[in-house]
Amino acid sequence: MSFGQGGPQQSQWDPWKPQSQQGWSGEGTGDTPDWAALAEASEARAKRRRMLFVGGGVVATLAVGAAVAVAVVSANGSSGPDDPVALPSTASLPSETATAPSFEPTSAPPPLDPKDFVSSKQKDTAPLSPALLFPGTQLTVGSTVYKKGPEADTAKCATAAGGTLPKVLTANGCTRLIRVTYTVDGIASTVGVAVFDTEAQALKAKKQADTKSIVTALSGKGVKNFCNGAVCRSTTNAYGRYAYFTLSGFTSGKDVTAKDAEVFGTGDDLADFAFRQIRRRGEAQASAAAQQ
Repeated sequence: MSFGQGGPQQSQWDPWKPQSQQGWSGEGTGDTPDWAALAEASEARAKRRRMLFVGGGVVATLAVGAAVAVAVVSANGSSGPDDPVALPSTASLPSETATAPSFEPTSAPPPLDPKDFVSSKQKDTAPLSPALLFPGTQLTVGSTVYKKGPEADTAKCATAAGGTLPKVLTANGCTRLIRVTYTVDGIASTVGVAVFDTEAQALKAKKQADTKSIVTALSGKGVKNFCNGAVCRSTTNAYGRYAYFTLSGFTSGKDVTAKDAEVFGTGDDLADFAFRQIRRRGEAQASAAAQQ
């Protein structure tokens, strides 16, 4: 076995080369490895690995943070032609506490006026007859019962009137005169309803009528002649296109005086009944029109 100069050649051990061999110290004891040197080399390798891992983690974290930042910037920036439409800001989104939409209050149309339907020929188109205007066989007012007698209907108004009334009816265009007589306890009263085309004509006829303007008393059907030469009580009024009159007296032919309250009461009851029947006619037509 030969040795080179300076003693035997010893191979240098590199901790990063697995095939290299550990060198021996000149102060070592034979073939025993230097355990302290080995431990120190192992510690150096482990520390180096930890540094690499920690460094890699930091790099990964920075990479993720950069991606998030880029995403945030992209979402908040202005959208391009290919970018999704941006959501509205918080101020433009509907609030959870938003109230229901309000609407302008509306009002119902005013009710139809019944008088309008009995004030002109154009609107007052319901059937008309003595039986419809004065229905039934008797009229009860309070405790008084009036028995219905004869009735009449004519288009020649002047023929069913007396005194100054024929002239008044003709001058104002009366087209029809309906009459009905009621009796109670020896008192008879004829109520006459004159029909005009307009309310103005009826009001004018009422205004022109005087104390000598009377409707002709209607007898027959068990009712004796009355107010034929005797003093009787008369009334005149108007509602809508209708003028209505009453003539009341005793069936015995006795004159009526201011003390005969029963005769006055009879005439007033029948005048009020005529008014209410004309008004009801208007109410019925207004109700029918409202339901159409």
